Amino acid sequence: MEELFNLNDLLVQVNHESVTIVGALFKLTLSMLLGAMIGLERRHKGQIAGMRTFALICMGSTLAMLVSIYIPEQLLGKTENGDPGRIAAQVISGIGFLGAGAIIQMKGSVRGLTTAAGMWMTASIGLAVGAGMYMIATLASLLIILVLTMLELAEKRILKGREQKIVRLKVNYILKDATPFRQYFKDYHVHVSDEFFRYDYTQGTTIVNFMVRSQDKTDFISLFDKMSAAGDVLSLTLTNEVNN
Repeated sequence: MEELFNLNDLLVQVNHESVTIVGALFKLTLSMLLGAMIGLERRHKGQIAGMRTFALICMGSTLAMLVSIYIPEQLLGKTENGDPGRIAAQVISGIGFLGAGAIIQMKGSVRGLTTAAGMWMTASIGLAVGAGMYMIATLASLLIILVLTMLELAEKRILKGREQKIVRLKVNYILKDATPFRQYFKDYHVHVSDEFFRYDYTQGTTIVNFMVRSQDKTDFISLFDKMSAAGDVLSLTLTNEVNN
């Protein structure tokens, strides 16, 4: 009977609206586990940010929410400006610095962008745990894992053979219109979604990054041979990243 009372007392503290030692410890532990679970998936995909990074992000967000709740409690009756969401709100904008760092580290690739989005979502989960939304935070974590795994498989299946690539063209003159080169892509059924120019007037050269989508069977060697025959082509490169 005494054990049942202690268990009930424990549940009351965990679910109490005020900040308690037991409740705070439970929330920090839960956020650590949820963050680590998401980080494990990211680490499995070869990302630099792994279990420790995501666990700390989630725990930090939970702690920020706990502080946001605790301060108005202590100031209750002394001021009317207590806002439980004031400190926690800064987490959403502040996490952008970490996300930007992940994208820069990955040179702006899609993988880095996905990790940055995962960091932002993990911070939101930490806030939810700190607010006592345990079930919602857990379900959101499971949905993140679903998005990062199952949807990735679905995306690869749908876009199989149509992955985006970058064709980097460097010519020995100032190129203002890339239409002639786009025609070469069209002849080989390569879709050009966008293009970026970089001019070097000192050397009199132009670098063009063509963002293209093509089938796996596309003969890029033959395509590059014809593009090179256009004249004054210094180099042609096929890559997955824009390189100026």
